[in-house]
Amino acid sequence: MSPSAGKKPVESTTRVKAEAQLAHHPVTELLPAADLLHELQVHQVELEIQNETLRLAQTELEDSRDRYVELYEFAPVGYLMLSREGQITSINLTGAALFGEDRKKLLRRRIDRLIAPEDRERWQRYFVHAMQHDDKQICELTLQRSDDTRFYVRLDSRLTKADVAAPVMRITLTDITARKQAEEALVKAGALQSAIFNSTNFSSIATDARGVIQIFNVGAERMLGYTAADVVNKLTPANLSDPQEVVARAKALSAEFGTKITPGFEALVYKASRGIEDIYELTKIRKDGGRFPAMVSVTALRDAQNAIIGYLLIGTDNTARQQIEAARALLEHTLQEKNTELERAMFVAEKASLAKSEFLSRMSHELRTPLNAILGFAQLIESGSPPPTPTQKRSIDQVLHAGWYLLELINEILDLALIESGKLSLSMESISILEVLHDCQAMIEPLAQRSDIRLSFPQSDDHYFVHVDRIRIKQVLINLLTNAIKYNRVGGSVEVTCSAITNERLQINVRDTGEGLPPEKLAQLFQPFNRLGQEAGAEEGTGIGLVVSKRLVELMGGEVGAESVVGAGSMFWIELNLASELQFAPDAIEPAALPEASTLHGAALHTVLYVEDNRANMQLVEQLIERRPDMRLLTAGDGIRGIALARIQQPDVILMDINLPGISGIQALKILRDDPVTAHIPVLALSANAMPRDIENGLAAGFFYYLTKPIKVTEFMEALDLGLILAAAARAAANKVKDTQ
Repeated sequence: MSPSAGKKPVESTTRVKAEAQLAHHPVTELLPAADLLHELQVHQVELEIQNETLRLAQTELEDSRDRYVELYEFAPVGYLMLSREGQITSINLTGAALFGEDRKKLLRRRIDRLIAPEDRERWQRYFVHAMQHDDKQICELTLQRSDDTRFYVRLDSRLTKADVAAPVMRITLTDITARKQAEEALVKAGALQSAIFNSTNFSSIATDARGVIQIFNVGAERMLGYTAADVVNKLTPANLSDPQEVVARAKALSAEFGTKITPGFEALVYKASRGIEDIYELTKIRKDGGRFPAMVSVTALRDAQNAIIGYLLIGTDNTARQQIEAARALLEHTLQEKNTELERAMFVAEKASLAKSEFLSRMSHELRTPLNAILGFAQLIESGSPPPTPTQKRSIDQVLHAGWYLLELINEILDLALIESGKLSLSMESISILEVLHDCQAMIEPLAQRSDIRLSFPQSDDHYFVHVDRIRIKQVLINLLTNAIKYNRVGGSVEVTCSAITNERLQINVRDTGEGLPPEKLAQLFQPFNRLGQEAGAEEGTGIGLVVSKRLVELMGGEVGAESVVGAGSMFWIELNLASELQFAPDAIEPAALPEASTLHGAALHTVLYVEDNRANMQLVEQLIERRPDMRLLTAGDGIRGIALARIQQPDVILMDINLPGISGIQALKILRDDPVTAHIPVLALSANAMPRDIENGLAAGFFYYLTKPIKVTEFMEALDLGLILAAAARAAANKVKDTQ
């Protein structure tokens, strides 16, 4: 027996339930501690029952809280709490939606910042009063959202004493915008009615159902010259209108609706009587006989049973509008004439632009052809055997210098013309600007050494990539560097730096130690053909290099500028668009170095056919080919002879001029390509047509290479070697086909 045996404790409901559960699993009487074990089991079951009861209570509490939160957050009105300082401490989702803001952005904001300015003083009075009284306070206010839209609310507020030391205000926001708008509409309707019958700007005439005038406002009196006493209960609006126009309107309506309409008042209100909106123009006749056009709007007035009880005719003097329309018609006619003249002028300008382009192309060809002979023969003499004497060498150097300079001037003028005509094409790609600067340094160093100018280029390992045309940006940089050297002082320096000024832009600076420019000359720096007073100086130039550079950079999306201090030098800067990564344009990759030709003793001669009508150019190429013991030259003076020679002699490579007598070089190329006998022969264009579109057209026509005159000997030889490689490949392919047959 346990110590508690014989005592009967007061049993709880939980214990009764526990005993009931254990009755199904009685403890055996043979166990020595049966009573104690029984008590432990009862307590364990009691605890389980209590835990389950608590869990159910917790679930009900959470469900109740969720229902409360849902009721609070999505109530049809807004709820918010304010501190003593007027800051929002809490707000439900409905309230936040009224303000069109995220709830987090509204917390800790002062509510007076959300009230329309004209209502803020009233809010302050209301807030002070509400904070001093425990009962409910009501106020209507205009609130303002962050996008300046407004809405109207009713505020029901009451203090809460949760913290006596710092009571807070509980506010209910009810959106009353629709009610306010309805009230304003009623006010406006009353104001509109008053305006209609008291306005002097338009006439308002109200009639009864028969059309007799009952109301004649001030505007009608001013417009028509009658007093209300003259017309009320006496006349109809038809009596105040041009009778012929009334008759014409009656006929038109009769035809439209297929019914007989009487000329008179019925014609003026027929559409309105059928519920159709009606606005028309009619000539009105004043009391003194004067006439004026009026725009009339007609509305049928109906009673509660929808029966017509009268008509309202509102008219405005249309004289000014007709005058404006007449003036507009005249203006449109004038503009049409001007447009026709402008189109004619544009057509003439386009023809002139086309003629200009053709002239530039022709000029380029005509200038390059004699230059080809001058520079070509000068290069031959310079590298000939025996070598020229020192005196002859100086003369040759002068000829070459002048010739290449003249070619540079031609190129600059053609570039400027292409830019101005909008026909310059760019090959934009992402490139390393430091690599381009390295190339420019190598090209410009000989000039700097001759002028005793020290060069400083960036040596950073950080490669900046910019989105530009590789060839054109190099052209711009060479121009700036050349100028920095040419207009520097002896023993001076040129410093090139580059840095990213923003995440999107790179700036390149070219700073020299020259004489500098005063502000008035700096302002004229980028004007075409303006050399800023250097015309009489020792340095050559046209004054268009900087202009071309500026416009090229702008076409590439960049900017160019200059700063200068007299006596201290100048700095030219370029801003370019940075590129995020290196991207190569297929057509921008420079071709690999062409292999030099090598001739083995006893090797067969290669035959080159040159089709050219200019004797000087032909002699130049003859002398160039004489330096190649592995080649022999055939010549033809026009395209027809060239095609015939190609078919008979089967040359390894053909050199073709473009502007030939008879058929052009491109036409001759097409004939050669269409003939199976000559289709395999590589044809190289050798032309003074050096405009970009000429080169593009030539390559598209099928030339494997396009050389422009004047000839550069090294490039000419490399192109010939490439032609021979292509010819050998074509022969190998043909032999392979024969072997397989």
